[in-house]
Amino acid sequence: MKLSLNWLKRYIDLPEGVQEIADSLTLLGFEVDDIETTGIPQLDNVVVGEVLDREQHPDADRLGVCRVALGDEHGETTIVCGASNYKVGDRVPVAMIGAELPGGFKIKKSKLRGVESNGMMCSGKEIGAGEDAAGLLILKNSPELGTPINKVLTDSDTVFTLEVTPNRPDCLNHVGIARELAAWYKRELRYPSIDTLPISDEVVENDVLKSVEIECEEECPRYLATIIKGVKVGPSPAWMQELLASIGLRPINNIVDVTNYVMHEYGNPMHAFDARDIADGKIVVRKATDSEEIATLDDEKRTLSEEMVVIADSHKALAIAGVMGGANSEVKDDTVNVILEVAYFNPAKIRWMSKQLALSTDSSYRFERGVDPRSLEFAAKRAAELIVETAGGSICQKKIEAGAAPVWQNEITLDTDWIRAKAGFEISDEEIKNALQSLELSVSVQNDGAWLVAIPSYRGDLGRPIDLLEEVLRIYGTHRIPSGQVFATAVAKNDHPITEYIRATRGYLVGQDFSETVTYTLRPESEFAAWTDEKVMSDLSLKNPISEDQTLLRSNLVPGLLEVLKLNQSRKTGATRFFETGRTFGESRGKPVEMVSVAFVVCSEGTEKSWRDVIAEDYFSAKRRVEELAKMAGMDLGKFRVNPASGDNKAWQAGHAAVVDEPKAGFAAQIGLLNLSYTKELDIDGEVFAGSFSILSERIREPKRVKFKPFSLFPATAKDLAIVVDKGEAASEVVRAVGKIASKATKGFDVENVFVFDVYEGSGVPEGKKSVAVSMVFRSADRTLKDKEVNKAFEQIQSQIREKTNYDLRD
Repeated sequence: MKLSLNWLKRYIDLPEGVQEIADSLTLLGFEVDDIETTGIPQLDNVVVGEVLDREQHPDADRLGVCRVALGDEHGETTIVCGASNYKVGDRVPVAMIGAELPGGFKIKKSKLRGVESNGMMCSGKEIGAGEDAAGLLILKNSPELGTPINKVLTDSDTVFTLEVTPNRPDCLNHVGIARELAAWYKRELRYPSIDTLPISDEVVENDVLKSVEIECEEECPRYLATIIKGVKVGPSPAWMQELLASIGLRPINNIVDVTNYVMHEYGNPMHAFDARDIADGKIVVRKATDSEEIATLDDEKRTLSEEMVVIADSHKALAIAGVMGGANSEVKDDTVNVILEVAYFNPAKIRWMSKQLALSTDSSYRFERGVDPRSLEFAAKRAAELIVETAGGSICQKKIEAGAAPVWQNEITLDTDWIRAKAGFEISDEEIKNALQSLELSVSVQNDGAWLVAIPSYRGDLGRPIDLLEEVLRIYGTHRIPSGQVFATAVAKNDHPITEYIRATRGYLVGQDFSETVTYTLRPESEFAAWTDEKVMSDLSLKNPISEDQTLLRSNLVPGLLEVLKLNQSRKTGATRFFETGRTFGESRGKPVEMVSVAFVVCSEGTEKSWRDVIAEDYFSAKRRVEELAKMAGMDLGKFRVNPASGDNKAWQAGHAAVVDEPKAGFAAQIGLLNLSYTKELDIDGEVFAGSFSILSERIREPKRVKFKPFSLFPATAKDLAIVVDKGEAASEVVRAVGKIASKATKGFDVENVFVFDVYEGSGVPEGKKSVAVSMVFRSADRTLKDKEVNKAFEQIQSQIREKTNYDLRD
């Protein structure tokens, strides 16, 4: 909201400092977003002076030495001046020593060519009063000597842009803010008076307006119409035009300007109709008919729905209630009789209508936040008085109204000891009472000593004692609250498991030389075919996307990382390793779910030159990282089947990538080389290895703590096996099966490790098969193993493999 300082000063005497007023508004809870000064700014130590005489400077042809009178308070002084457009007797702005002019120019005592100068006589440009810098600003009408220049050049103004919170509609006007400042500065608030108005003797029922009817009382509880006859439409007075223009409103004519003026003065939106356009002299507040059309004042034709409310006559809609008037009944240059509307509309209904019509106005902005329903009478009288003052005419004797203002009685019982306890510092009863009364809250003391605080109808935000505490602290001044030591009980509790997991994964990947990225949660539909199926796409689609490239919730973090990789390749930054943590969305057991995800990408191209060989990325290094990410969530990927990526997978390269999808365990993992054709389509150079791990938040567990286990001081013994398996069998499955059998076959010592050290296909191996060479490491904690016991276990392992698996052993 824009707030004019000149307008405010009509109701309250304020200090001269603009910044002080801005700080006060902020402390009162109204954040000042901007301060704009029109005309000359506030200038201290710049006053009216008179040139008493002028002598030529002894050492400069273009300089004059002037004796200048500054009034009784400041006396006379000598000023050296280079201007030539003045004469003795002229009165001009004089910046005395200590003044600061626009641009930060400070006036000091100085010597010009050896002659002392005690100030500066100013041009219009030098004080911000225009662009003329050719000579001094000659003041007209001989203002009194010593008068501050701001009191002479009064066409300047300061406009504050305020952030008024939605719960304070009473402050969406100048009187409301003046009321707050009057409480803050403890100064008198001057409400505009309503004089005795000229009254018409005509009988209005059969002349201009016969009746007002409300057909939808829930949407419009009260409607008040005032008739002013015999007006003459023309420009509004200069003072009113200046005030309206200062807050960004374009003056239109005296009738419309009055309605805008009173709205910004008191916060009551109102509308003026040309009485000639009211068919049958009847106003009806009703619901619109479905697809009813109206041309509004902004020259737009709008189609209404049957849930919207209009102001109408017996034939047509005249205005969209609480939002904007219609062009078919606006005040025109030849309007003679005016019907002034002041009403109270349901805030929720006005907000809904404004949103549906995509039409926000000063009126709807106030109505949807809540106008004081008991202020209609005063606002109507104030506007009627100003119309008669600026446009002539007379007010008809009988106002026409319908409905009634909602009953208002709001009283809060308050205990001052409770105020002090909640505030946390000592504040006297007198200060509490003065703070409340300064805001026009009536305070009475009950028999039991408690206070009963009556709340005015315009303060609908006050309903509990805690609200009154806030008011007391606002007026007391939060900057005056004494500082104190804060005592708090520390709670020994870990962060949420999700937070701890994300923190751990970030630390791990940063330690692996990855750069963290953040990308959008919403992704384009075009990329989803490579990452999920149509059913999941349907579940993740937005019904009303904000743009074409943000139509679905992301199912994987890798696409966003690829965008980052592509950007860095195009910028030639040399960065090739990126990761992201965040939320993804997918399907589990047929239902859409939200998952906690971590993903990374590594590209072989773009690596900076180095004096040492860089270890190439491959499937196994990506797999190791994903296993670590899973372990941090309490999951052991080694216990689950790893499935090779299929040949029709567009995102992952067949034969070089794998997927672990365990709906029962609540997680999914993808590992390996991204499809070369896919990355080429994205204009990414080089091979890209990636890993992704996603888990349901409720499945995240704290990783098992590693406990110390004494290590053996005795040597290990290894045995190797060549196992023939189906070509499609995963090596990890072979290791798992052999490890399980070996653990049962050994007694009195341990199987320390089982790992693959060779895979062979070719001569000597049947077609469709491959040979997987596995090494088993045995060790005892208390002795050196003997060949006899190791061979016995080894034979048993071979026997169990033949009996319990479909594997063959090579000789």
